[in-house]
Amino acid sequence: MKLLHIDTSILGAGSVSRELSRLIVGRLTAGRQAEVTYRDLVVENLPHLTVATLPSAHPASAMAGPLDAQGQAVRDASDRMLDEFIAADAVVVGVPMYNFTVPSQLKAWIDRLAVPGRTFRYGPNGPEGLLAGKRVIVALARGGFYGPATEAASAEHAESYLRAVLGFMGIAPEFVLAEGLAAGDHKTQALASARDAVARIAA
Repeated sequence: MKLLHIDTSILGAGSVSRELSRLIVGRLTAGRQAEVTYRDLVVENLPHLTVATLPSAHPASAMAGPLDAQGQAVRDASDRMLDEFIAADAVVVGVPMYNFTVPSQLKAWIDRLAVPGRTFRYGPNGPEGLLAGKRVIVALARGGFYGPATEAASAEHAESYLRAVLGFMGIAPEFVLAEGLAAGDHKTQALASARDAVARIAA
């Protein structure tokens, strides 16, 4: 099994999403042979999307023209990220919710994955995802409560965004949720519940 492990929290060792993503990877790889590729998108410090940073497979990448050595190195990294994602049998992503949405580091990575002809295509019936069957598990940490029945539900743009963009590629993501981490004494309960959810993940 090829497994791609992505972390995006800026909090380092104190991050709940990093802890949960690590536990999920352990759950998926226990007792089996696995080739794990780890990427810390905070350390990698991806530049924001431009035509020059697009993977070479993207039709708009040619608009950048010839690249210098530094620009080519960035494009090569984008190509590598796209290829890693497509090649992985399973992907585990640690995601904190910042300012109601995903970290900008994660958005920069996803922008390199949404490539027509590689992860989706447009057909006679509209867009079609090309990665059906790929397993993606998201460890999502939220400070407040943003579930469907809460007053803040309309401000939740992390889980909803990931479901939409991964669904566009044909992927139905699984979520392990730690919610209410900044809500007083609820953090202990939220962590326990999330750890229990990891233990129930089908390996």
